[in-house]
Amino acid sequence: MKLTAKKLILGLMVADPDQAMPVQSIIRACALFRITENNVRVTLVRLSAEGLIESRGRGAYGVGPQARNTAQEVARWHNAEQRLCDWSGAYIAVHTGMMGRSDRKALNQRERALDMLGLRELERGLHIRPDNLSGGVAEVRHRLHDLGVPDDATVFLASAFEARKDDAIRALWDGDALNRRYREQTQRLNQWLARHDELERDVAARESYLAGAEAIRMLVFDPWLPEPLVDGPARHAFVQATEAMDAAGKAIWQDVLDMAPAHPLTGTASAFNTPRKR
Repeated sequence: MKLTAKKLILGLMVADPDQAMPVQSIIRACALFRITENNVRVTLVRLSAEGLIESRGRGAYGVGPQARNTAQEVARWHNAEQRLCDWSGAYIAVHTGMMGRSDRKALNQRERALDMLGLRELERGLHIRPDNLSGGVAEVRHRLHDLGVPDDATVFLASAFEARKDDAIRALWDGDALNRRYREQTQRLNQWLARHDELERDVAARESYLAGAEAIRMLVFDPWLPEPLVDGPARHAFVQATEAMDAAGKAIWQDVLDMAPAHPLTGTASAFNTPRKR
C-alpha cells in the first residue's frame, strides 16, 4: 500500500475521532514519510471540502461528518472479542438484489460495509455470515445502515440449510488462511515489540504506524468467525499483540510529535483506502 498524504491524514484523524490534531503535528507526521508540507496543506483543503475532515478551531482538524460513522466502526476493533457470542449454527443474511450496480461509488461503499461485517456473497445479492455477534440481526442492520447501506436492504436470520448448502456457506471463508495470518502477524508484531527500543525514534514511529496499520486493518475486516471455523486462541493472541503494538505506537508518536494529550496514531487509514480482502 502506497502511503499517500490522504491515507496518512485520514489515519491520524480516524485513530481518535473525538480529538483535534494540530496542523503542525500533521505536517510533522507526514514528513516522517517524506510527504511535503505543501502536499499536506493541499490535501487538508480537499479532505475538508469532501467532509472527511473538519476544522476544530484555529490550526487543527478532526474527523468530518462524512467519515464519522466509518471511524466509529473502525474503532470497534478494540472490543470486538467482547461482542462475540455463542453460535447456534444460524446465519445473518442480507439481501441487496434489488439495489442497482451502475453507481460505482454506492456499490463500493455497500460492498465495503458488507466486508467490514464479515458478510460474504452466497448468491447474487445475498450475503451471509454466522450469527455470533452480540445484538444479532438488529445490531448488524444498524451497523450496515450507519456505513451507508440503504434502509431497503433486507436483513434477516437464516437457518436449517440442507447439508450441501451449509457446506457451501462454510466454504465462503478460508479459515486455514485466517489462522495462518493470525499466527504470522502475531509473530511479526511480537518480534518488533521486542526490539523497538533499539530503534531511532523516527524509524520506530514509521515502523509502528505501518505495522499497526496492517494489523488493525486485518481486525477491522476480520469476519470474527466462531469456532470451529477459525482458531479462537490464535485470533486472541493476535488481538493481544495488536493491542500491545497500538500502546507502544501511541507512546512513540507522543514522543515524536510532543503532543498533549496523547494522540493514538497507529494506523487505521486502511479502512478508507485499502482494497477489500477475502
